[in-house]
Amino acid sequence: MKVNGVSYRSIWRDASDGAVRIIDQRWLPHDFRIAVLDSLDDFAAAIRDMWVRGAPLIGATAAYGVAVQMARDPSDAHLDHVHAVLNATRPTAINLAWALNRCRAALRPLHASDRAGAAMRLADAIADEDVEINRRIGEHGLGLIREIAAAKPAGEPVRLLTHCNAGWIATVDWGTATSPMYHAAEAGIPLQVWVDETRPRNQGALTAWELGSHGIAHSYITDNAGGHLMQHGLVDMVITGTDRTTATGDVCNKIGTYLKALAAHDNGVPFYVALPSPTIDWTVADGLREIPIEDRAATEVSHVQGRDAAGGIASVEVTPAGSGVANPAFDVTPARLVTGLITERGICPASRAGLAGLFPELASAESRAS
Repeated sequence: MKVNGVSYRSIWRDASDGAVRIIDQRWLPHDFRIAVLDSLDDFAAAIRDMWVRGAPLIGATAAYGVAVQMARDPSDAHLDHVHAVLNATRPTAINLAWALNRCRAALRPLHASDRAGAAMRLADAIADEDVEINRRIGEHGLGLIREIAAAKPAGEPVRLLTHCNAGWIATVDWGTATSPMYHAAEAGIPLQVWVDETRPRNQGALTAWELGSHGIAHSYITDNAGGHLMQHGLVDMVITGTDRTTATGDVCNKIGTYLKALAAHDNGVPFYVALPSPTIDWTVADGLREIPIEDRAATEVSHVQGRDAAGGIASVEVTPAGSGVANPAFDVTPARLVTGLITERGICPASRAGLAGLFPELASAESRAS
């Protein structure tokens, strides 16, 4: 996708020096900054402190972290150390463990002298795979948007609501929930996107920044406005991303997603989740009981970052001094509230049979392993 007319991925290797670079999302949407990741501490901090965020991008970043460290020390001991350090940074998004396990399994059988090159080729492949997966998600989601548009009076926009940021900067490119939007825009279908602010961290502002850069009409709304809009017939479809989806179709996503699903269910609004296959955790059946929910820093709730009157980026405290804060970062939406899962292979019911029907080789592999 493009920023100020220039095409970017969210993570890439620079052609001039081979360094791994990222869009540093701590400063968006107010300031566009690029950071270089080099040391193991860099990669760990980038994932843990959300310089990068979004399950697919976290996985790709971890893979590049392994590759860069293998160029320094390709030993078994260091490979295990890198795996352990990076795997401990974020507990909820399954792509992190998926990417790290894939890298270790591919590198372990190789001679140490071959590991650095193989690791970088694998990291590049994981990034490229993510781009193609998300492109295909967009194509399948476009079909849903076309159906809604066909039933509307000519020129009336399709009204979508999304939560958090499941956009191209949460992946390597295209995004998950946003990919159908970008495909629809390119197909000439008029859209109006309701963008939840997504407290804490206001990640909806990232979605608004993306959509604005692409020329897609949108309105930034409070998290609690979605139900009202649905009650008044102003939402045609809800589409979100996911950080981990169970084998039975439960969806773990940014806190507040469950409430959107409840409102959609009560008002008969279709609720879809855009789902890259690496975010499926085939080992988990009950999302409410088995998915670890990350508790993050209190300052994410007690403070808000934004642009001040002088144009600088500042953090302000919004809670009274001494107030306690709780900050669960994710919630689980039960499969019964999900209309369908949009994957790179098509759209399926949020169920074990639905997912296994699209990904039989992955479901059977996990069945054999268990």
